Amino acid sequence: MWGVVPAAGGGSRIQPLAFSKELLPVGSRFDGETERPRAVSEYLIERMIVAGADKICFIISPGKSDILEYYGGKFGSADVCYVVQPRPMGLCDALFRALPIIHAHEQVLIGLPDTIWFPEDGLCTLENDALSFLLFPVERPEFFDAVVTDDQNNVVEIQVKHKDATSSWVWGAFKMNGAILGELYKLWCEREQQDEYVGTLVNAYLKTGGRARGMRTGSSYVDVGSLHGYREAILLLSERGKAHE
Repeated sequence: MWGVVPAAGGGSRIQPLAFSKELLPVGSRFDGETERPRAVSEYLIERMIVAGADKICFIISPGKSDILEYYGGKFGSADVCYVVQPRPMGLCDALFRALPIIHAHEQVLIGLPDTIWFPEDGLCTLENDALSFLLFPVERPEFFDAVVTDDQNNVVEIQVKHKDATSSWVWGAFKMNGAILGELYKLWCEREQQDEYVGTLVNAYLKTGGRARGMRTGSSYVDVGSLHGYREAILLLSERGKAHE
């Protein structure tokens, strides 16, 4: 199973930093008996591994060699590889850069490396061989991609940063197989590669008869790509740490 991590963005909301935003220290981890800072992207990769990913593919820009230096070729039990997105052209373009190395039958997990969310095993609730979104409740859905579902958890619409969002549930990660990823790529090309956001492409996919599922199994979600989000992440980790004491 693949875990695809789009990490080519410039992180303009939280720059200037002396390193890629995906390596921003948030919380800590233990290396044996030694406590060390934890890069924010480690949270996503750990959750992917919990869900069964044994291969991680980072999509990076040419200037993000520090991510390669940090993770190398292995993280935990997963092998790590890298694909370059030459220019920042949106999330869809980034994800499809990984398509040549993914077989049609392989399962693919996709998440955002500057987010922290719970539960840790949330990706395990997503369906195999379906386009399946892990959903989280948020107070300000207009800042995210809000997902409208019916009573059977079928996705009806994704409202991309819609100021009048009708759902308070947003996607934080998703899963599909390589064949569906290929179908989305074909549709993206037919639409002249104009879709920057996954949500608009999925809406078009639904209109052509495609099917997507939305699983409301997430409990908390923080975007660490801004100073406000960084503070929220520190608070969330602190509160969860106290709850487990």
